[in-house]
Amino acid sequence: MTSGTTLGARGRAAPPGSGTLAADTDPQVARIARTPEFQQLVQERTRFGWILTILMLVVYFGFIGLIAFDKALLAVKVGGTASLGLFMGVFVILFAFALTGVYVARANTRFDALSDALKRSVGR
Repeated sequence: MTSGTTLGARGRAAPPGSGTLAADTDPQVARIARTPEFQQLVQERTRFGWILTILMLVVYFGFIGLIAFDKALLAVKVGGTASLGLFMGVFVILFAFALTGVYVARANTRFDALSDALKRSVGR
């Protein structure tokens, strides 16, 4: 095999530019993809991921917007020598960690339950 070639669904060399989800996809993979449990899992994970992404983008670009357009607000001294900007910057970082924790908690509960239901339905 030459470098740059990809393998198709059954290990054969696939022509460049052809996707692995073409007509020769493994029938079992296609059967799993058609199950309602799989579609529900994909839909919920996608929706939840977009919600968390939008929240993080709003917080991050809100902070960057304050840096660009209201430097005086960020320069306000809070608690002695620290400025409001410092606390807001730390908040952005902690918010990212919190969103990660929220995703992990959701993945360990709801998404794992949906995955288990999918395994049971496919195992039949």
